[in-house]
Amino acid sequence: MSHLPLGDAALDRLPEIPDAQMTAEQKAVMDEIASGPRGRIGGPFIPLMRSPELMNRLQKVGEYLRYHNTMGLRNSEFAVLVAARHWSQPIEWSIHRPIAEREGIAPAICDAIAEGRRPEGMNADETLIYDALEELRTNRSISDVTYQKALTRFGEQGVIDLVAHYGYYSLLAMVMNVARTALPGGATSGLKPFPG
Repeated sequence: MSHLPLGDAALDRLPEIPDAQMTAEQKAVMDEIASGPRGRIGGPFIPLMRSPELMNRLQKVGEYLRYHNTMGLRNSEFAVLVAARHWSQPIEWSIHRPIAEREGIAPAICDAIAEGRRPEGMNADETLIYDALEELRTNRSISDVTYQKALTRFGEQGVIDLVAHYGYYSLLAMVMNVARTALPGGATSGLKPFPG
């Protein structure tokens, strides 16, 4: 099975809708989002504009997870990188790696995740998040031992926020992978798809 390159503008199945072609509902949702902390949107919201009510509801979840979660920005951005790698999602990676590094995630740790390797030198939070999300992906659950560690560190709300991060960014990754959403301005993500 061969994989087409993700993020290639020539392959984008659901490209940006010109303003003149948007429905009134699409314009209203776009204006609402543009007035929030994100400003004008791109990435997964371009294909999601085909379902404006769904997009509007999802972006509110995303706004909470990105700007108001209980894990802290550094930890939440680390979780996004793990999800982006699991789904080989170049746009998520290109958006969130610079934020993660700005928040203190070491470039070598990002490189290891990008290459599909368990990073060396992770701090305690990174190790816990990495282990929890790897278990969730592989086992469709988290072991009692890992759950207890996450509960002790982040509390019940933090555990839910962590799982929600993985679910939300996985959903966005699936949408963009199906739509073959293009990287903005011919950018490169630094995240290569795994061989299929």
